[in-house]
Amino acid sequence: MQEKLNIAVFVDYDNIEIGVKSTLRREFDVSFALEALKERGDIVAKFAYANWGRQEGATRQMAENAVQMVQRLPSPRGDKNGADINLALDALEMAFTHSHVNAFAIVSGDSDFIPLVNKLKEYGKTVFVVGGKAFTSTILQQNCHEFVSYESLLDSTSGGPVVAVEPPRGMDRRDRDRERERDRDRKPQQQGAQQQQQRQRPAPLDLVQAMPLVERALQVLERREVQPQLGLLKSTMLQLDSAFTEKAYGANSFSDFVEKLKKADYVNVSGQGGRYVIERKASSQPERTQPKPEEALPALRDVLETHRLELENGAGSDELAAWMQAEAPNFSLARYGYQEFTEFLNYAQDKLVVRVEPDEERGLIVYLGAEFYPPAEPEAPLPEAHEEFEEKQPIVEGQPSLLEPNPPPVKPKPVKRAPRKSAAASGHSGDRAGDRPQRRPRKKKE
Repeated sequence: MQEKLNIAVFVDYDNIEIGVKSTLRREFDVSFALEALKERGDIVAKFAYANWGRQEGATRQMAENAVQMVQRLPSPRGDKNGADINLALDALEMAFTHSHVNAFAIVSGDSDFIPLVNKLKEYGKTVFVVGGKAFTSTILQQNCHEFVSYESLLDSTSGGPVVAVEPPRGMDRRDRDRERERDRDRKPQQQGAQQQQQRQRPAPLDLVQAMPLVERALQVLERREVQPQLGLLKSTMLQLDSAFTEKAYGANSFSDFVEKLKKADYVNVSGQGGRYVIERKASSQPERTQPKPEEALPALRDVLETHRLELENGAGSDELAAWMQAEAPNFSLARYGYQEFTEFLNYAQDKLVVRVEPDEERGLIVYLGAEFYPPAEPEAPLPEAHEEFEEKQPIVEGQPSLLEPNPPPVKPKPVKRAPRKSAAASGHSGDRAGDRPQRRPRKKKE
């Protein structure tokens, strides 16, 4: 029997909010993420991290969904990763101190959480990641147990809610009236953008795109000698590809997805009442091959090189998509498994082909990636100067020397003097002979 999941939810609000705004042109609604997680287990804790003084419109939404708001005070020098650090520390503390919590949900698209996801998996925790396919790192999508795309949570008919910003209670009456008038002016524009987004909703992918993953999962179950039932097939597919979602293929549930496969005559399905048994078709030869995502990068590189000057200051993702359509008309996103161009840009960013920055007003801004700015090659070290040994020319007194044009003066040799004679030997007392005339001895007086 599968263990019951007790899920702790951690929301990086700053990241998910700007990601949804810049890619989907909608306001983030935490209730969509919570409803999706309730289908996977019981939610026992909910935390959201942000500077809530600047997110007054979202505090009511969090309060209505009983999400505990953790205040993050930025330091004077700025702390871009402040919320990430607080979130990671609290999640690890809960993993150590709350043994009944066996699953964690990270609502963010930031690749900085990859170490946290890996550490939680080391401690045997199930990890869900909720984020947008267009702004969540593909590495983060592939390393969790299941990635829940925010796009798949939006209602296909309404396209998601248009959130009206409530005026703060601290305003006086005149300011509140002005704010309501501005909100009424913004609402038709938001509704028009919502209708435009509905018309531009991407078409579902062809079922052929999912068949390599389905067949691989069925082969795994056959090797395990396990009967491939509905729930077991989906869990195996998620083990092989945590970013899989049946909604990308136009199905509302996994059973609906299997029914579509059956109608397309891709698999054999037997059983009733939810106890379906899925088997591979014996005639599923030759094997279906799907182009790899990296095979789509050369076409993008060519367009980026052509518009290199325009991309120096950044270009909108829609503008880049128009360039791709004009210069590579045979390029198809669906052929490589992408529903939207922004999803493809997200993959290209992980491969350092482009650099994408979200902007609330302009959407996604695309720059050339690090691939186009390779680091300069280090300068070759100069060869060491080896002084050649030359025998010195002997120096001869009185002759000039080429090596030493100004030779040091030669000191004269000291002259040896003859030793002095003693007074006894010379017959004089202390005087040298010939120095002065000799005195005659005095006569003695009689």
